[in-house]
Amino acid sequence: MKYKVLLVDDEKDIVEFLSYNLNQEGFEVIVAYDGEEAISKMKENPNLVILDVMMPKLDGFEVCRKIRQLKEFENIPVIFLTAKVAESDEVRGLELGANDFIHKPISPKKLIARVKSNLRKIEPEFIAAKITNITIGPLNINKIKYVVNIGSNEIVFPKKEFELLFFLASNPGKVFGRDILLKEVWGTDVYVVDRTVDVHIRKIREKLSDHSDIIETVKGVGYRFKEF
Repeated sequence: MKYKVLLVDDEKDIVEFLSYNLNQEGFEVIVAYDGEEAISKMKENPNLVILDVMMPKLDGFEVCRKIRQLKEFENIPVIFLTAKVAESDEVRGLELGANDFIHKPISPKKLIARVKSNLRKIEPEFIAAKITNITIGPLNINKIKYVVNIGSNEIVFPKKEFELLFFLASNPGKVFGRDILLKEVWGTDVYVVDRTVDVHIRKIREKLSDHSDIIETVKGVGYRFKEF
């Protein structure tokens, strides 16, 4: 799964240059050239926003304020990328909810490092919370309806089995230990043992039938959802 980065700057040369480098690192880049376009592009569900301050129509501060007013994006990382160097501007940006403040000019390697650092702070909880529908391999998993389909066949999963399947499918290729799965699916205020995860995985595999190998066991570590 690729992270989506919304890159907002009215200087097209900068957008093209940074877009190329972000793409090379495996990010999907959404671009906008002014503040109003940036707000419009939020409907594409980016995972992180890189935001210039001085832009036409709406400046970066106003864009950040509007993003933070959107319930689904109240925790999205926002990085300001700007030539403004006044401390008051940085303080204002952070008070509006920005996560990072980077001054131009900046090397692509440094920017990418900061992007990855900010994304690490909110994964994997952010991914699992944000995605509502997953189609991967033969499966379609709809979190809103709590429905799993294999082709045209609908399979009923009890709540915790569904949530465990959805969490793993939200992070294909990543290995999760039983302790992490217990925390993410059952929470920290419920006492359950590691064996609970194994039992639920077994039941999920039974329901997936011919596609049971889509959940892989990593011996001595935990489980992962197969990448396609």
